[in-house]
Amino acid sequence: MKEEEKDLTPQEDPAAAAEEPVAEQTEDQKKIEELTGQLAEARKQSEDYLDRLRRSMAEFDNYRKRTEKEKEQERTKGILEVVSAVLPLLDNFERALASIPEEEKESAVAKGVEMMYQQFVTGLTAIGVKEIPALGEPFDPNKHNAVTHIEDESMDENIVCEVFQKGYSYKDQVVRYSMVKVAN
Repeated sequence: MKEEEKDLTPQEDPAAAAEEPVAEQTEDQKKIEELTGQLAEARKQSEDYLDRLRRSMAEFDNYRKRTEKEKEQERTKGILEVVSAVLPLLDNFERALASIPEEEKESAVAKGVEMMYQQFVTGLTAIGVKEIPALGEPFDPNKHNAVTHIEDESMDENIVCEVFQKGYSYKDQVVRYSMVKVAN
């Protein structure tokens, strides 16, 4: 019977069979731990890439907003420069209209000057340029430039009583202050 016991293969030997699965389990556990570590590393790396992507997208969005704002500021600056340069022309149209004698107001030249003046004012209004109201308004140093003061008991205090030069604004920015006389 001892010979029979010797001929048993490890697969048939219950003691050897019990040792073999333990060895396989430890190898499987090692492989699982290794794969779990690789998975954790891959997740960490993907989270890092996702974070980088989100930051890059936020930076690009901020860049886009900043450039749009800068472009709008440059556009506004350009319009302000052009409007400032053409306002003396508008003043000259107003002086020309005021200098036409009453009996010549119906002449073709007077009507032509009036039409050009109206077209000029319409064009400025279309781009957003507005006249700053002054006559009869309370004096506002943010809109008006007081060049003289008068003592007048018939008028309220700090009221604009005469406009020497009209003021204009563009999108709530003063292009030119109104030059006015203020009653004290």
